[in-house]
Amino acid sequence: MEGGRAEDRLPTMADRDPLYPDRVLRRDPRGGGRRARTTAGMLADAIRSRPGARRLVGALSALLMLGSVALFSYPFLTDVYARRQQGRLAEELRQPETREAYVARRIEVGDAITRIRIPRIGVSTVVVEGTTATALRAGAGHYASTALPCEEGNVAIAGHRTTYAAPFGAIDELAVGDQIVVETPVGRCTYEVRAEPWITHPNDATVLRDVGRGSVLTLTTCNPPGSSTERLIVRARLVSSDVG
Repeated sequence: MEGGRAEDRLPTMADRDPLYPDRVLRRDPRGGGRRARTTAGMLADAIRSRPGARRLVGALSALLMLGSVALFSYPFLTDVYARRQQGRLAEELRQPETREAYVARRIEVGDAITRIRIPRIGVSTVVVEGTTATALRAGAGHYASTALPCEEGNVAIAGHRTTYAAPFGAIDELAVGDQIVVETPVGRCTYEVRAEPWITHPNDATVLRDVGRGSVLTLTTCNPPGSSTERLIVRARLVSSDVG
């Protein structure tokens, strides 16, 4: 073939296997006959014959492998980060300065403000002020626009369900009568779940509103796990407190 090797020319209809049109027949250099070759096989031969193509395929394979490692490592790394943050926050929560700031309402986003314990599902995590992405990397955050823990009003706390230690990973298992203990710098109180968990729209701000007299606790998390298309809500009512 003029301008190139015969084996490099484009296949014609005469080269096609009549029973399998996707196969191309080429001459076997070892015996002069013809053997079937798939289009994928031709592509593989072309890659092998061109060093640049081999390097490109190798680079793409390495990138895919790195992407896979990062994807599977992400939850583990976020858990490690959150646990380190929890150790620091637990110490912060015990400091006299934290109590003074809490009483004076000088609470900044990211500050430790309370610990939430849910015996039914084995939760014990320090909650920070704020629900920004940075604040929630500690695991759970208090909606700054809602009442402080143990006080009158609607106390709302958001928590991760699948990453950053996933403190709210199993709150869908809570049932009526389950208790939630909240420990603040000025005392502790206990809430009791009064309704089955329910699902709402992710932008439903009504769950953060006050619900009349008394004190309630509202927990929010993403639903389904690993997605933010919905919000899972748990509502509990204050049953005891030693906060003055």
